[in-house]
Amino acid sequence: MSTPMTAAPKRPVLYGALILCALLTLLPFAWGVSGSLRGLDEIRSDPGSLLPHHPTLGNFTRLFETRGFGRFAVNSVVVAAMVVAGNIVAASAAGYALAKLDFAGRRLAFGTVMAALMVPFTAVFVTQFVITVDLGLADTLAGIALPGAALPMSVFIMRQYALSVPDELLEAARIDGAGEFRIFFGIFLPLAGPAVATITIMSFLTSWNNFIWPLIVAQSMSTYTLPVGLAATSQAAAHVTDYGLLLAGAIVVMLPVLVLFLCLQRYFVQGIAGTGMR
Repeated sequence: MSTPMTAAPKRPVLYGALILCALLTLLPFAWGVSGSLRGLDEIRSDPGSLLPHHPTLGNFTRLFETRGFGRFAVNSVVVAAMVVAGNIVAASAAGYALAKLDFAGRRLAFGTVMAALMVPFTAVFVTQFVITVDLGLADTLAGIALPGAALPMSVFIMRQYALSVPDELLEAARIDGAGEFRIFFGIFLPLAGPAVATITIMSFLTSWNNFIWPLIVAQSMSTYTLPVGLAATSQAAAHVTDYGLLLAGAIVVMLPVLVLFLCLQRYFVQGIAGTGMR
């Protein structure tokens, strides 16, 4: 049994380890910010420097003046909105059904969701692309958003959170004559705020940072999202990547995710804790 005298020296060591991990995590971000404030020649001459010798906002100015940047941003927002809405409605409904409704094949359906969590994207993207083409959704924003509209992780999180909702509450609503849709939208979703915040952040992050799938589906600049559009327009002369412009784009792409997380972080932590304990 530890005493205060033996526990006291451990706390500074723990805090020191946590601070070191935090600094290592922030190091790539600091280098990215530094690179976005430097010119291409300075980056190529001293790529490892964390402090720009001649700071400039020229990269951001050129980024916002890049042809198609506004269209790329709008496309990313539209796709992310469709993905988030699909996960809030479809994934939440699936998780609620798996937890609270008794139907034939429920265990098989949940097993399928768990199996989908283990299948890498590279194993299914060809099939997804063929289905997208057959549906006539190639080179459309809907085709980009469709595979992420109900992520298996979102279904799992909502199912785990739904298990914590008392069955008596739902039974009382059924006795009062409420249908399943009314129970889901009027009772369950308001109670599942932390889980909804969790899947909102995760689905938005998945959609906003997605590169491979939009690159495959989008066949014209009119449907490029920000990651694809920035990669396509960041080539300098003689096929040399303009790293300053690319890093400035990475910082701009990261800002909405950071703002969303800061706004929902309290609910995100509650959602993770609530689903992890069951």
